[in-house]
Amino acid sequence: MIEQLHSKSFASDNHAGAHPAVLAAVAAANAGDAPAYGDDDWTASLAGQVRSEFGEQATSLVVLNGTGANMLSLSMMLGRRYEAIVCPETAHIATHETGASERVLGVKLVTVPTRDGKLTPGDITARLGGRGNISEVQPSVVSISQVTELGTCYTTDEVAAIAATAHDNGMLLHMDGARLANAAAHLGCSLRALTTDAGVDVVSFGASKNGALVGEAVIVLRPHLAEAGPYLRRQTLQLASKMRFVSAQVSALLTEELWRRNAEHANAMARRLADGVAGLPGLDITWPVESNAVFAALPTEAIAELQARYLFHVWDASLGIVRWMTAFDTSAEDVDTFVADIRQTLESMTS
Repeated sequence: MIEQLHSKSFASDNHAGAHPAVLAAVAAANAGDAPAYGDDDWTASLAGQVRSEFGEQATSLVVLNGTGANMLSLSMMLGRRYEAIVCPETAHIATHETGASERVLGVKLVTVPTRDGKLTPGDITARLGGRGNISEVQPSVVSISQVTELGTCYTTDEVAAIAATAHDNGMLLHMDGARLANAAAHLGCSLRALTTDAGVDVVSFGASKNGALVGEAVIVLRPHLAEAGPYLRRQTLQLASKMRFVSAQVSALLTEELWRRNAEHANAMARRLADGVAGLPGLDITWPVESNAVFAALPTEAIAELQARYLFHVWDASLGIVRWMTAFDTSAEDVDTFVADIRQTLESMTS
């Protein structure tokens, strides 16, 4: 008989519901009629919040999902079909977007192996040897993820160094900020410090993983890139007709730093989980826990037994590495119950 799955998922922060304040904002936006395609009061209000958060030069474009946010962001930054994007080999655009960059944008991804999911300035310059060679693609954009796909965070200095290297070589810097809130919460800094002030050109700002119902935002930090944004948003199928409902959600997250409170809680639950399993027999934490993700290596039989009761993903089956994710609504009780089950499973295999 298959055991019943635990009600709380540790597979993804996408599995969590929406924050009550976000749902309340959507309900408030449902009062009466409003112009479509972004000509509404909620989208105008959000634009002001984005400028306050990211700087007066920031332009916001609400979109429907994370892949769409990345494709719109990158489409504004690429000028010619022979250009390429430098990114870590673990990047979401390289591994979990079904080749959207190649299919939708028609450009090549130049992927870089990394130890911890983070690019360095040297990784970028090492990929520029073919510049000027008509037989090779020409890298023109660097894309980094904050948080990385391995749960690690770039510091503000690391982002600034990457931005400086990109700009010194005539390139632009894109940040896939699906979990930007978690990185800012971990580092104790503002969203602006990790983006505008560090030299990022365009940000895909995540909302769905941090308490939104649906939708994300593209934040353009270089005015000369923004002009094409509305046209490309329509062309990449990311223009919501009833945009007020998406804008209201992002606005709710930016109000009184709800984004930070949600992210801080998710991060704290991941830390609680990591601390709870530290030192258990046969289990190793594989990367630093700097966000709401815990990566651990454990025996295959333990993984199978735990997956009979809990939802979580196997990250690398060959190494027995799993990923456990927490969210804004993960409770301490959820974590402690999971930790107790992990402990019992591992101890039963060594007794």
